[in-house]
Amino acid sequence: MQKKNVNDLNVKGRKVLVRCDFNVPLKDGVITSDKRIVAALPTINKLIEGGGRIILCSHLGKPKNGFEEKFSLAPVAKRLSEFLGKEVSFVSDEKVAGETAKAAVSKMNDGDVILLENTRFRAEETKNLPEFSKDLAALCDDYVNDAFGSAHRAHCSTVGVTEYVGGKTAVGYLMEKEIEFLGNAVEKPERPFVAILGGAKVADKLNVISNLLEKCDTLVIGGGMAYTFLKAQGKEVGKSLVDDEKIDYCRQMLEKAEKLGKNLLLPVDDIVTENFPNPIDAVVDAKNVSVDDIPADCMGLDIGVESRKLFVEAVKSAKTVVWNGPMGVFENPQLAEGTLEVAKALAQIDAITVIGGGDSVAAVTQLGFAEKMSHISTGGGASLEYLEGKVLPGIQAIQDK
Repeated sequence: MQKKNVNDLNVKGRKVLVRCDFNVPLKDGVITSDKRIVAALPTINKLIEGGGRIILCSHLGKPKNGFEEKFSLAPVAKRLSEFLGKEVSFVSDEKVAGETAKAAVSKMNDGDVILLENTRFRAEETKNLPEFSKDLAALCDDYVNDAFGSAHRAHCSTVGVTEYVGGKTAVGYLMEKEIEFLGNAVEKPERPFVAILGGAKVADKLNVISNLLEKCDTLVIGGGMAYTFLKAQGKEVGKSLVDDEKIDYCRQMLEKAEKLGKNLLLPVDDIVTENFPNPIDAVVDAKNVSVDDIPADCMGLDIGVESRKLFVEAVKSAKTVVWNGPMGVFENPQLAEGTLEVAKALAQIDAITVIGGGDSVAAVTQLGFAEKMSHISTGGGASLEYLEGKVLPGIQAIQDK
């Protein structure tokens, strides 16, 4: 979708509300990963350089009853100030866009940056109610959405506010990059196009599987979700994770792949153990078995040696790869080899490689391959819905006006 971006805005002297994704992990009030803050910097810096008066907003966590200190964005303002080399004024307003915020905005000069309090401190936010949307819009002249991770949510700060902003609306650089890579990878891929899906449950990716089968040349399925497909083929999978309610769906997808002439690859062997590791990185008694010989008292927790070869060969043939979900319990070194081998293959090929959010991002980051990928999505749920072919409300709300 072609949307206005920050390059299309003349922000000199104008108040610009920017929806960011500052939903960062915190421990005892300390930010443990600032990647989402870093991802927002290009858009913020562009607006500063343009002489705008930048009002940042975001949610953090899931507060239930208004203001909760542990969900305050105050630590983000401090870290942002360090990155930008200038003060980011934090507006401690329990109504987020109340009188305190209005007063802070009225004192802004060109190039100033302020950060509002957690948008979810307002109960109206997640219900997309007009009162809060109007309060946010009243603070600004223009609006920029750079929070792809929240673009699948029709909230006040992602959708509602756009109905009341008097000036222009646009996407930020991060949002634009997500649209470009995910959109082009699925809708206009350089072929062969290989999609890789992993993770635990088929139910989480029902529409993704169906949509990608229509778009890709090869669909690779690993992780826990593979066992429902294997059971749909009539195989015994022991204590492996199976979604019994989705077995018929998996049969339908296998039939769909055959009908469309698509290559749907499932594991041919697995790494199995008698019990799930507890703690997750505990040493386990694991063995490699064929998918035709999974013991009744064992569960599959990673793809096996031959499956790795099969999946890697599929990756090596590709010019476009979209990957969402690990091949096994990658948090355990003994059960990470499948994910590691797929990540290595992606890092070595000359192709567009898009990592579609969630645990697959954690996996490639933990395994040290993040910098080798063409694009790593910042949105778990948003990237999944995009891969389903859905129009995300936070993107759709940006109007060409």
